[in-house]
Amino acid sequence: MLRDVGTTGAMNYIVLRYFNVAGADPDGRMGQSTPEATHLIKVACQAALGLRESIGIFGTDYPTADGTGVRDYIHVEDLASAHLHALAYVQSGGDSTTLNCGYGHGYSVREVLDMVEQVSGKRLNIQKLPRRAGDPARVVADNQRIRELLNWEPQFHNLEMIVRHALAWEHKLETEKPDQISSESEPVP
Repeated sequence: MLRDVGTTGAMNYIVLRYFNVAGADPDGRMGQSTPEATHLIKVACQAALGLRESIGIFGTDYPTADGTGVRDYIHVEDLASAHLHALAYVQSGGDSTTLNCGYGHGYSVREVLDMVEQVSGKRLNIQKLPRRAGDPARVVADNQRIRELLNWEPQFHNLEMIVRHALAWEHKLETEKPDQISSESEPVP
C-alpha cells in the first residue's frame, strides 16, 4: 500500500525492516514487558532471574560455528535512532525506500546464552530441543544502505551491553510492583 501511494507522489516513505530487537533503555525507564514473550534475550534474562525454569535451544545441528542459529540482534536504542534518522530523511525530501535495520553481524544462540550467564553470574538450565520448522541457520542484516543513506551509526552494537540492559529491565520488572513504575517508566507493550 505504501508503495502504491508513493507512486502517486502523495508522499514519500521509509520502511525499516527490523531484525531481532533486544535490550532496554539504558536508564531503565522502559523496556519490553510482553507477558510470555519468546524473544531469546528476554527469555534468557528471565531464566537467569529464576522466572523461568529453563530455556531451550531449538536446534544444535545448524551449519554454523557452534551448531546453533545465528541472528542479528539490534538494541532498541539504535532502532529508535534509526527511526529518527529515517524521519529526518523523509522530511528533507528523500526518496521512498526500504532499509534493513540491523548491525550486519550476528550472534549464535549459544553465544547469547553464554553472555547472559556471564553478565548475570548465573548458570542457565538449557534444554536442547529439535529445530523448529522453517528456522534458517543464519539471519543477518545487510545494513550498508541504511548506514550510507541515513548516515546511521549504531551506538549499542555490543552483545554484552544489550544483555546488560535487558537483564536490568527484567530485574526492574520483577522487583517493582506495577503501581511503583511511573508513567515516565511505563513498560513498552
